[in-house]
Amino acid sequence: LRPAVFPLRCPVRNYAWGQRGLRSAVAQLVVSGDPAASVEPERPYAELWMGAHPSGDAEVLDGREPPQTLGSWLAEHPACLGPKVCDAFGGCLPFLFKVLSVRTALSIQAHPNKELAAKLHAQFPQHYPDTNHKPEMAIALTPFEGLCGFRPVEEIAAFLRAVPELRVLVGEVAAEQLERSVSHDPRGVSAALRVCFTCLMKSEKETFTQQLGLLVERISQQVAEGQDTSASNGDLLLRLHAQFPGDIGCFSIYFLNVVRLEPGEAMFLAANEPHAYLQGDCVECMACSDNTVRAGLTPKFIDVLTLCEMLNYTPAPSSSKIFPAVQSPLDPSVFIYDPPVPDFTLMRIEIPSSIKLYLISALDSASILLVIQGTAVGTSTAAASEMTLRRGSVIFISANESISLHLSSAEGMLLFRACCLL
Repeated sequence: LRPAVFPLRCPVRNYAWGQRGLRSAVAQLVVSGDPAASVEPERPYAELWMGAHPSGDAEVLDGREPPQTLGSWLAEHPACLGPKVCDAFGGCLPFLFKVLSVRTALSIQAHPNKELAAKLHAQFPQHYPDTNHKPEMAIALTPFEGLCGFRPVEEIAAFLRAVPELRVLVGEVAAEQLERSVSHDPRGVSAALRVCFTCLMKSEKETFTQQLGLLVERISQQVAEGQDTSASNGDLLLRLHAQFPGDIGCFSIYFLNVVRLEPGEAMFLAANEPHAYLQGDCVECMACSDNTVRAGLTPKFIDVLTLCEMLNYTPAPSSSKIFPAVQSPLDPSVFIYDPPVPDFTLMRIEIPSSIKLYLISALDSASILLVIQGTAVGTSTAAASEMTLRRGSVIFISANESISLHLSSAEGMLLFRACCLL
């Protein structure tokens, strides 16, 4: 049997929205984990993919040359996923673990549930390449900002009053219907919200370009005069417009919550949840799928009709979008983020500097371990040799295997572990 605990070399994605050069957490992790790696100062380093995704498969570093991909290794050793995971997901690793470093906004988007994914794939396979759902979770590594879910309807109504350009695009009838629902028709709030958002997103290009131009001009003038623009979310509006001039997605900030995460805080993006990442660094875990329905802040294919039909129009405050971690009752160093989907669970492992020997415990699922901070020597009965773990190291751990860490850093360690707890 070949070693079932081993380091991985993971592919990087250089999408245009990524942070550039060594300002990117992705690039920092890559060069820390592999001193021979080189980073181009002005190239974007957007994502590090840790998993067995067909379009970005990690390489197994177990001494074999040339290295085998993790996907092909798992095809030969499906039992290493763990029996329950292997049965539930057909012998495939059900999640993709990532690091993201976001410089400019990602698209206004949502992910379909499995039923809609199958339908979209059958109709438009070129845009929706598989039949799986794509729930995601992001945990901040640095202060992180995103849009997530519809704001409380009182906030949206306030923007409709304070931003006349928005009201023009939504239309007076839809705006009044939403305002009436706040006080007189709570059961009609979601329906009124759907009408308003759909009217906005389906605006004629000439009309929304004109209104966006007027809004940007007005806010820019207010900024120049030293006025407070918070009633129209002016700072964010100008920032998004600078990144995506003339894009309808700039208006989405009046409908969607702005969620700010501190390091260690998370947000979970369920099916049909509208969202966009705006800036910052995070670890992310997602079900293995490429299905994304977009409607703005992107040069990619947009599908406004599908997005407006599929969304969850339940308003809720931004505070409700922060997903809690639960400290493990078995190990005070482990904080568990367990979303309501079977595909993945994330763990944050904070080992204090006072501990010099720590056991990464065995799970009944395969897992991937990422080192964010600290150094250690790792030993395992399932590994071919000792492993040096440092910032940027990525380790694959088969089901029912453990690693002993002999810590050598004064600051302790911070690790994240992705797994599948069925």
